Amino acid sequence: MLSQAAFASLDRVRLCRFERGGRIEGGFYHDDRIVPFPERDDASAGNLDLISHLPGGDRFEETKAWFADDALSAISVSEARLLVPNPRPSKLLLLAGNYAKHIEECGGAAVERAETFPYVFMKPPSTTLNHPGAPVIIPKASPDRIDWELELGVVIGKGGKHIAEADALDHVAGYTIFNDISDRGFRPNPGRKERSRDPHFDWLHGKWHDHSCPCGPCIVSSHTVTNPQELAMQLRVNGELKQDASTAQQIFPVAAVIEFISQIMTLEPGDMISTGTAAGVGNASKTWLKPGDRIEAAIESIGTLVSPVESE
Repeated sequence: MLSQAAFASLDRVRLCRFERGGRIEGGFYHDDRIVPFPERDDASAGNLDLISHLPGGDRFEETKAWFADDALSAISVSEARLLVPNPRPSKLLLLAGNYAKHIEECGGAAVERAETFPYVFMKPPSTTLNHPGAPVIIPKASPDRIDWELELGVVIGKGGKHIAEADALDHVAGYTIFNDISDRGFRPNPGRKERSRDPHFDWLHGKWHDHSCPCGPCIVSSHTVTNPQELAMQLRVNGELKQDASTAQQIFPVAAVIEFISQIMTLEPGDMISTGTAAGVGNASKTWLKPGDRIEAAIESIGTLVSPVESE
């Protein structure tokens, strides 16, 4: 384990939730191993809240002491089942069109930040959030054009309204990985009478399939990631590199996104924001996910979110 001094330097402090022996626990995540928290009272009821263990949380001081405890032993990740690190956010908000090259590959014209505003939509967290290692499900309703989208996730630690961009990162507890699984071909009632807003709602409804938001494998402390705008991102399907980008390419950086959303609604502790995807989605090459595929979505300093693909 790392020393108290190392914790003070905030060297990749990553927390995870996992299940073993029928119990839900929390721990320090180290890619191939987990150091479980020594105390499991709140976990026995499945109520473990990692937000309280991150900077600004009411159990942060305890967590610092645990992190420095050399007596704590590790288990292999193979001995546990990783879970969504923040499973019950009040709000799960996502951005569309936040990387210029992704806009261009989808046939749009790239814009400057001053010329537009963040496009924000929501997914229902109770049915879309999906555990690390759990399968992405190809839906019966529309199986032919299911796509991947690697995204940096932001976990709110301190809520607020009308948050200034200059103060916004102080409201972040940590960062995680999202894969915003998207249905590019959803057309309810193919024989329908077309209305002007049909393309928008086809797109929006295609974001809402069950299990369409894998998340994890951990939350990295916001104090570890001092600049969320310099993280490398890569996504592979069956080992083939599909997305290779950096959060530096975002049109609206994390702090600007928080400012914008908080002008519309109150952000609450535990809310999560997925900050959009970069170029390299399947839609650009007309390559779609199919049963048997394996997705590996990685972001620097956080880890790799792995998802197999199965049919419904």
